[in-house]
Amino acid sequence: MAAGHIIAGLDIGSTTIRLAIGQMVGEGDGQIHIIGASESTAEGITKGTITSIEDAISSISACLERAERMIGSPVDAAWVGISGHHILSQESRGVIAIARSDGEIQEGDVERAIEAARTVATPPNYEILHVIPKAFTVDSQDSIKDPVGMSGVRLEVDAQIIQGLSAQVKNVTKCIYRTGIEIEDIVLSILATAEAALTSRQKDLGVAVVDIGGSTTSLAVFEEGDIIHTAVIPIGSQHITADLAISLRVSIDAAEQIKLAHGVARSKSVNKRDEIDLGEFEPQESSPTSRKYLAEIIEARVEEIFDKVDDELKKIERSGKLPAGIVFTGAGAKLPELVELAKDKLRLPAALVEPLGVSNAIDKVADPAFCTAVGLVMWGSQLQGAGGGGFGNIMNRLPGVADVTSSAKKIFKKLTSRGG
Repeated sequence: MAAGHIIAGLDIGSTTIRLAIGQMVGEGDGQIHIIGASESTAEGITKGTITSIEDAISSISACLERAERMIGSPVDAAWVGISGHHILSQESRGVIAIARSDGEIQEGDVERAIEAARTVATPPNYEILHVIPKAFTVDSQDSIKDPVGMSGVRLEVDAQIIQGLSAQVKNVTKCIYRTGIEIEDIVLSILATAEAALTSRQKDLGVAVVDIGGSTTSLAVFEEGDIIHTAVIPIGSQHITADLAISLRVSIDAAEQIKLAHGVARSKSVNKRDEIDLGEFEPQESSPTSRKYLAEIIEARVEEIFDKVDDELKKIERSGKLPAGIVFTGAGAKLPELVELAKDKLRLPAALVEPLGVSNAIDKVADPAFCTAVGLVMWGSQLQGAGGGGFGNIMNRLPGVADVTSSAKKIFKKLTSRGG
């Protein structure tokens, strides 16, 4: 891919839609430079699923227009992140025979093995988003990362199959096409987040990336460079706001402002005598409230999120056993003291990160909330031949959701050409 080529990453969240636009600077293994970024309030989306096509289209269009004004040119295509509680993850194994007389394994054999792993029993109304190979086995030699060029008679692959509800994938596809841009591919959001939030060393040692969004919390666990587990938990920062609104008897908007101005995730770090005047946020409310009480409400919900994260780690026997710990991203993770509470509750090292591995001209991109949008740009650059290593190169060889939804794309293009 030539330097100067524009790559757009569109992160469709439950509360906010974010778009990052990157450009390669330099030839070959050039750096990605973020030249544009925008965000708009998400309407018509609940817990990662689209509930109103028209509202979602309006929200995506608003975000797109802001970004296009910023960079001074139109955006023709984007890599799109998908999330939601409907996402399923399971393991599969593909086995093939090598029929050549010299027994040498070629790229075509690797693709056949991955395709064999793809023929897993998919639940009704679901389709496969990603088939991610983790390790290969040649005859009895296991834990092989790249078997091309080796000799053997039997090739096996252990793969992670990630599936999404067909109706939701089609709804996302329809919304994007109605805004007039092409879809490069649909990517599970947390995988894209990991591209921008984790280093290859962390992935090798064993790490979890946790993205706390508005309505959902997404999780991906890596070990020895491979993804070993993904999950979407249906609790996010909006639930904290709702708890505050109920407990303090204030409006949702006032509760959100109180959380941003005075919220702390760990109550023991707050002085009992500290008070907040609710009248600043809700004029009809004049009673002072203890800041410690506020912290206790927030702490209870954050602990619930951490308990659910720990449950997912227990499923794969990694609870308290990830040497590189937990990396937090997402707007919901910016609560003061959240990282300290995570260290106590999850018994692991923890950190809050901004997008890594990119340069940017826009201050707002240096924000944990933009990790997914920037990660989609990085994912796109790898698949288009700009960067080495990582999932990008593996996924480049695989039939992705772009193939799965190609018939749907044709239908939506016809609809839009007729005026939608």
